[in-house]
Amino acid sequence: MPSLFEQLKHYSTLVADTGDLAAIQTLKPEDATTNPSLVLKAVQSGQYDATVDASLAAAEGDSMATRIDDACDRLSVAMGAAILQHIPGRISTEVNARLSFNSAASIDKARRLVALYEEQGVGRDRILIKLAATWEGIKAAEILEKEGIQCNLTLIFSFTQARACAEAGVFLISPFVGRILDWFKKANPGVDYAPAEEPGVLSVAGIYQYFKQHGYQTVVMGASFRNSGEILALAGCDRLTISPALLTELSETKGELNRALSYAGDVIERPAIMTEAEYRWDLNQDAMATEKLAEGIRGFEKDQKILEGLLTDKLG
Repeated sequence: MPSLFEQLKHYSTLVADTGDLAAIQTLKPEDATTNPSLVLKAVQSGQYDATVDASLAAAEGDSMATRIDDACDRLSVAMGAAILQHIPGRISTEVNARLSFNSAASIDKARRLVALYEEQGVGRDRILIKLAATWEGIKAAEILEKEGIQCNLTLIFSFTQARACAEAGVFLISPFVGRILDWFKKANPGVDYAPAEEPGVLSVAGIYQYFKQHGYQTVVMGASFRNSGEILALAGCDRLTISPALLTELSETKGELNRALSYAGDVIERPAIMTEAEYRWDLNQDAMATEKLAEGIRGFEKDQKILEGLLTDKLG
């Protein structure tokens, strides 16, 4: 009997959520995703030492801060280009989290990252620009998509965020699973959830069904998994981005896997496009999503600062 990993590939596109080249070479996913935390972890592993040195050497700017910012961009792109040598699909590269509430700055940063990729011979068809699914991030993505720069909207914890992304014509969204479970377990200590009944799994499944029902082309990529049961409960989701540890577990486990998500119904009329006021009110009414979105942005910014500190020490 084939492994769960092999069976899952028939239902969903599998994406490695890592910057670890060795893991990517071993697991052979279709795509890969990175974020500031994964970039920092990869740099700390030492496998990108030469890439770090090259990025610092090429960095430009009138001050230390601007040079470090440029070095971070070059490093993220160089890592992405290296990963692309080992996967057939796309790499997701994230815009600095501190720009999450600045549409114009996010657009400028996205264009800069794409330009750096193009300097390395990597076309737009192999890149996804990651942005936090704030209102400003979604509006930035709407403009970028019209320029042919496809986006991955991340840190999605609510249906409201997902719907706004689809209405903006975003290529792909990454609704989180495990972080939603974390919040509910903290809020309801002692409550156990079966994987298929976890709040995060139900959230992604609901988003998937809504998109299919209304004919949205936005790709749904489940993310942030805490266990393999969550992944199997979403078999059939367009894409699933999974850590190397869980990908390895699935590849070493036998068993029968059935498709969990599908939609064969009619496409129905879409509702009126959500306004900014509606988005902000609906998100505000969801305590979990509001808290986890803010926490996620802060976490990425924290790791970004640590990375910048490491590069400053090297450059200094």
